Amino acid sequence: MRDGAQAPVLRDGFRTRLQGEAYGLGFDLVGITDLGAPDSVAHFDAWLDAGLHGEMDYMKRGADLRRDSRLPHPGATHAIVVGMHYGGGTPSGPVARYARGDDYHELMRKRLRGLHAWLVDELGVAVDARPYVDSGPLLERDLARRAGLGWFGKNTMLINPEQGSWFFIGALVVDVALPVDAPFSADRCGTCTRCLDACPTDAFVAPRVLDATKCISYLTIELRGDIPDELRPLLGEHVYGCDVCQEVCPWNVSFARALREPAFAARAVLSGEDARTLASELLTLSQSEFSVSFKGSAMKRAKSRGLKRNAAVSLGNIGNADDIPTLLAALSDAESLVRSHAAWALARIASPSELPALRARFAIEADASVREALSKAIDKLTPFAL
Repeated sequence: MRDGAQAPVLRDGFRTRLQGEAYGLGFDLVGITDLGAPDSVAHFDAWLDAGLHGEMDYMKRGADLRRDSRLPHPGATHAIVVGMHYGGGTPSGPVARYARGDDYHELMRKRLRGLHAWLVDELGVAVDARPYVDSGPLLERDLARRAGLGWFGKNTMLINPEQGSWFFIGALVVDVALPVDAPFSADRCGTCTRCLDACPTDAFVAPRVLDATKCISYLTIELRGDIPDELRPLLGEHVYGCDVCQEVCPWNVSFARALREPAFAARAVLSGEDARTLASELLTLSQSEFSVSFKGSAMKRAKSRGLKRNAAVSLGNIGNADDIPTLLAALSDAESLVRSHAAWALARIASPSELPALRARFAIEADASVREALSKAIDKLTPFAL
């Protein structure tokens, strides 16, 4: 609302009409809260200070803005917070459910802009607003809890008592005062620790405290370099993200639902294939094929080199003799990151008959990290060749 403009008068039934418009736009949850210092700011600062954010330096760069939700968009006073399901009823697999379809960021931003347009019409005044969808310096889960959408689960996910946690969170911050919803104050996890116990890498330091540097989602998406050797076997078949801590949550078992939004349906490259086949195909994609296959996908965040690295680790964990030619070919990949992880995978599934190929590659390899991985593979297989 521009300076000097008359404050809008909210007509009776405003919240009901707002909810109806949000549901009509495809959102599954909607609530309103005022902006200010997040209730979880001390927890956030302690998490940063402990270095549990890993290489996600953007968390520290935007820390000051995250400590007060009024700061990212000056003049904003309130937020309409929404949730949008991406389907928890689909089978588990090597790619986290949220990333199998189109990128949710722009889809939700577009619909939040639609909600903004409705708000202007409804109030009859100019409204300054900005949509945020996991892409700005806001602690969005904190906003969602303040707006009454759920509580923080022990796996750090926001859980809604009627819809579980299989949903994206978005917020439209506005410069007009709106009636706020009561914050969600209850903790309904009780004594349950299924999510903590099920984590393949023991990434939870404590309930609601995640060490991102051990989380499979971080390792396969945010981490740009080598995946630590000791964690690679624990990744199993995962090539992008992980749903384990959500899959075991009783609230998701109770409220898993079929996918409703067509845009989130798995794209062709990810549908109907077993984990080994997918990993093999990812490892052999050219840059142009990657760009075409993942256009408009959240998976582009890992870039081609990152997905190939992950695919090599996956084959090292679940592959067999049929996957050896693919991994041997990956030893000639342009990226040393891919070559070193392919060598690690070969050390796990190759046979002594591959020693000549490994030695030949070692003889021409210039990168120190790849040479080290090749040397380990050669040393491991050599005794069995005698």
